[in-house]
Order: sequence, then structure tokens, then C-alpha cells
Amino acid sequence: MNRRRDFDEFGARIEKYVERLPDYAQRAQEKLQRYFPPSENGGQGGTNTAGQAGRFQHRPAPTPPPVPRRSSVPSTFSSVAGQIPAMAEARAKWQRWNEPSAKHQRRIRRTSRVLTLWVLVTILLGVLTVLAGTGLIGGVSGAEIGQTVLAGFGTLVFGTFSVRTGLRLRQLKKLELPAAPSAPPPLPPAGSVAREPMEHLAESEASLGELLRQLSVPSSLGTTTVSDVSVADARRTADEAALALRALAGRVQAIERGRNSAPQRERPALDAAVAKLREQLDDGVEGYGGLVAAAGQAVAASSTGMGTSRESLTDATDRLAGLAMALKDLG
Repeated sequence: MNRRRDFDEFGARIEKYVERLPDYAQRAQEKLQRYFPPSENGGQGGTNTAGQAGRFQHRPAPTPPPVPRRSSVPSTFSSVAGQIPAMAEARAKWQRWNEPSAKHQRRIRRTSRVLTLWVLVTILLGVLTVLAGTGLIGGVSGAEIGQTVLAGFGTLVFGTFSVRTGLRLRQLKKLELPAAPSAPPPLPPAGSVAREPMEHLAESEASLGELLRQLSVPSSLGTTTVSDVSVADARRTADEAALALRALAGRVQAIERGRNSAPQRERPALDAAVAKLREQLDDGVEGYGGLVAAAGQAVAASSTGMGTSRESLTDATDRLAGLAMALKDLG
């Protein structure tokens, strides 16, 4: 009787698994389509699965979720961190802490504190030596004489430390640190008319700085094609022109902000003013580019010793100086 019952339970289980066979086949078909597209199945496994494909309805394989790229995480974190005031302030403090001038000032303060400590210890031991030697502390015996000698030796040692620390402090105060490279000025907002000219100006400044540095280096013959006076004049004129152009870009941004807040009927006049200032910005950046081109020609001709490069650099410097003066007069 028990065997009969066991056989019935076993048969029921088999019937249950047989009823689930279509579901198992459908799942297997979906997994097969996920790893082998239909184009590939037709060549290799198409003959084996053709019967099952006709019997069961195909469902599209679910597309796997896109895998995020690791490189986007740091950039997103940096952009978000730059928008949080607390994190931006902490970053600015960390940069100021690591500046060479800040490190130098901290080194000077530490040396000054150590010098103060050595001086105080030296004075204390010196007073103790004088009092013990004159007999004002204790009597004149072997122990007191040993204390006097020990105090005198300590005074000599800490006095030496004081002198050496003082000389080091003097050297640190006389040390002149090289000027830290100044951070590039911020560009106008992306929607401003002055954005594009200022981007070109920043690129031209970087190119001109490298070219003028090349002109300052003597050639293999020990001479320079352009004199140091001309190079310094070109650098000073370029700085003045860049400053005037950035001031003009600041006026453009101010007018743009006023235009956004002005009534609709007043905006065409402000748009015309912005367009006129944009033309002046383009002319100024073009003049700056002329100086960059002249400096490039001077560097290219530095090996031949031609005099035309010196003349072209001088002419470009004069033209840019006049343009910078005109821009200053507009302000």
C-alpha cells in the first residue's frame, strides 16, 4: 500500500514537471537569444532550435542596463563639488595653505619660536651659573662647584643653539621666493558676447609668452636677434593691451546684464551698443594676434640673423600700443 502511494506521488510530480516544460523551453530560448543573436543562430544552432522556435512564441530579450563609465564619476564629482560653497571654500583654503609663500612664512614662525625657547633656557642657565659661582646659592663645596660647572656647560650649549637658530632665522627672512604664477583671469559667461574674443585672447597670451621667452634665450652664437629692450617693450605693451581688452569685456558684460533687466522697448539700443563693443573687441584681439605673428616671425628668423624680424616686431608693438591707448580712451 505504501509503495502504491509513493508511486502515485512520484507520478504527480512528473506530471507537474511536464506541465512546466513549455515555460522552461521559453526561458532557455530567451537566454539563447541573449547570447546568440538570430543572425548567428541561423548558421550554427538554427537547425536545432527551429522546431522549438515554431512551437513557442518569441519574446524580445530584455536589453541589459547601460554600464556607467568610470571616467564620468570624477568629472561629475568635481563639477558638483565646485558648485557647493563649503567645498569650494575648503579647496581655496587648501590651495592657499600649499602656496610657497605660506609655507615660507610658517617656517619663519617655527624658527622664531624655537629661537625664543633657546634664548630663555640660555638666560635661565646663565643666571643659575652666576648665582652658583658667586656663592649666593648654597655654600662653596664640591657639589656646588659641580653644579656651577654643569650650569655653565648648559649655558654654552643652549647659547650655541640660540646663535645657530638666529642665523637661520636671518637667512629665512632674507630669502626671496620666486613669484608664483598668477592664475588666469576668469572668462566671461558662456552666453556672453565677450566670451569668444576673451578665449582667443587667452590663447594668444599663452603663445606670445612662449615666443618672447624664446626670443630672450641667446642663440648658439651667444647673441639674440631681438634686443632685450624690444622684448620687454613688447611684453609690457601686450600686458597693457590685454588689460584694456578685459576692461572692455567687463563693460560688455555690464551692458548685457542691464539689457536683461531693461524693458523690451529699450533693448534694441543696448543690443546695438553691445554689437559695437564686440567689434572693438575683435579689432583689439586681431591687433594682439598681429604682435603674436610678429614674435613668431622673429623666432623663426633668429637662426638667420635677418633684420626684418626685429623691424616687424617693433612695428607690431607700436600698433598694439596705439590700439591699447585707444581702448583706454574709450573707458
